Amino acid sequence: MEGLLAENGPFHLNDDATLYLNPNSWNKVANVLYMESPAGVGYSYATEDSPINDSQVAEDNYQALQSFFAKFPDFANNEFYVFGESYGGIYVPTLTAKIAEGSAGINLKGFGVGNGMLSYFLNDETLMEFAYYHGVFGDDLWASLNENCCDEGTCNFSSNMNSDCITAISQAYGILYGIGLNVYNLYASCWGGAHYQERYEADLSSLFHHYQFDVPVPKIGSIPGVPHCINATAMYVWLNQDEVRQALHIPSTLPDWELCSTQVSSHYQRVYRDMTPFYKYLLAQDLRALVYNGDVDMACNFLGAEKFVESLNQTVLNDYQPWYFNDQIAGFFKEYEKITFLTVKGAGHMVPQYKPGQAQKMFECFLSKASYI
Repeated sequence: MEGLLAENGPFHLNDDATLYLNPNSWNKVANVLYMESPAGVGYSYATEDSPINDSQVAEDNYQALQSFFAKFPDFANNEFYVFGESYGGIYVPTLTAKIAEGSAGINLKGFGVGNGMLSYFLNDETLMEFAYYHGVFGDDLWASLNENCCDEGTCNFSSNMNSDCITAISQAYGILYGIGLNVYNLYASCWGGAHYQERYEADLSSLFHHYQFDVPVPKIGSIPGVPHCINATAMYVWLNQDEVRQALHIPSTLPDWELCSTQVSSHYQRVYRDMTPFYKYLLAQDLRALVYNGDVDMACNFLGAEKFVESLNQTVLNDYQPWYFNDQIAGFFKEYEKITFLTVKGAGHMVPQYKPGQAQKMFECFLSKASYI
């Protein structure tokens, strides 16, 4: 629902929880189907308890797609792409692989991942570099990280058991997540009224899963289920109005809508730590892929995504170069035979929210195979 109402959907919300038309909606380019996933998140629900993990979510989403096309067969022949962001870096390739392997007859053409979790190792490794070169760390801490976590130019910031390295990383970690920086957009303000401790800690563990650090946690606010620094008050108010619930056919037995579910995150089992095998399989199926990143996001930073795409060893078609929106540089891209890596300048974790016009152009260029320039 956040993607629909705050990023690329046809309607957005004013601060007073009233709707307005989004001039940069992605449905001006294509028919868009939004899915709240996994079951238990938002207004999606399950009728019985079952394990929640990466593989099961892919299977559930695949079944949901088959149900959609059975009910709306007129869409069955349309070209189909799977898009997602953040942990969608796991959801998107696993679902796309299900479609590619399955017999549902979906006209699959490709997939896209925005600021996604592609490799825990690369995400952890590059975060230290990202933070230092964005002025978050001083020279002393950077020197300590290099002295204690690196050997002959090769660094290990993700699983290093050297005690001095752990001390340095703990200090870095405390700065990144303990002083009030907006992890989703380094240059944006941190909203102070809607923090949620359990979700904040879950976000941290998903990024630095090798270590257990004692990091100060922001105070809990009044709106439940909202990640650190994110203002989702208007969404929370609008989606929980009785008339909205009735219009969306939400069962009265379901609880209030929340942006994130601590119940789901606390029971969720992460299966995949590196999506390389999925990408190699999908690209071998003659599918096209787009990996795009807002370049001021720290949750899933662009350096890790760039290194991930490079590691796939695809043939380079166009070297790293700028792309444009309204005669201004919108970011940079590098085009490979079947996959493109693209950055959006000045955007955070939720690219269409921060740079809606640029995001819409990027989306349209990818679908139409047009030049980003």
